[in-house]
Amino acid sequence: MRRSPVPQRSVLQTALADLADVPATSHWVRSGGMRLHALDYGGDLPPLVVLPGITSPAITMDFIARELTDLVRPVVLDVRGRGLSDVGEGFGLEEYAEDTEALISGLGLDSPLLFGHSMGARIAAVVAVRAKVAVRGAVLADPPMSGPGRGPYPTSLAAFLRQLSEARRGTDADEVAVSWPSWPRREQELRARWLSSCAEEAIVGTHHGFEHEDFFDWWPRVPSPVAMLYGAESPVVTAAGAEEAARANPSAALHGIPGAGHMIFWDTPTAALATLRTALGAVLARAGTDPRAGTEPQQRA
Repeated sequence: MRRSPVPQRSVLQTALADLADVPATSHWVRSGGMRLHALDYGGDLPPLVVLPGITSPAITMDFIARELTDLVRPVVLDVRGRGLSDVGEGFGLEEYAEDTEALISGLGLDSPLLFGHSMGARIAAVVAVRAKVAVRGAVLADPPMSGPGRGPYPTSLAAFLRQLSEARRGTDADEVAVSWPSWPRREQELRARWLSSCAEEAIVGTHHGFEHEDFFDWWPRVPSPVAMLYGAESPVVTAAGAEEAARANPSAALHGIPGAGHMIFWDTPTAALATLRTALGAVLARAGTDPRAGTEPQQRA
């Protein structure tokens, strides 16, 4: 069957139907004049704000979030210009951080943990350093370490825009598999249906930030408890980058994921999710929170 054409920045009916299979509630908050959408998995456990990557609407993190609901209450943000959120103007790290702070305040999340992948990991670092809202700690997964004087981001802007053009034209899981052959089939299907919800200006602006905003301007100041996950075969966090990260923030726990590239949860889902659970549990413990008893601190001798 041939694919149907898709206009610029569209949320397909088939994509919206995916939400019926997600065990989460849609919430809306405002950040300035923008409307932001998030998926809330509910429960009385400590909240976890999940921040996806450059071309990842919130629903693409569902397979991660639903595996954490016995440990935390995941709330996954459609970052501006993706999914169901407005596009807005400006795509710098502090603008993204302001949106995240608006989500936390708007939903009344009590000292959430932060978890971000790629772009989202950089946002989480900035939110933690800005300290405009209280957070319990952060787990950063494969944050882009490119920036001024550090060389280009490993994936070119042209490659992102080619994939976006395919989505606008109308794509399917088989075509997505050409770029991401090892991903689980459901994740290939979700990307095929949801990538067209990403605004070109958001991708262009974020990619520009990858090469002009230095992650290491923020990383050394991210307060403990904090952990970093990275793919052992990632071109984004190289072995040298992981060593620099360890030196720059000695209090951080670093976890390499064997066999994983940059898309660690898509490349090696079982190992990556197990490591994420371990990292979140350690952050919760260091923050004095018992995940089995909601948000109350543990009793100490």
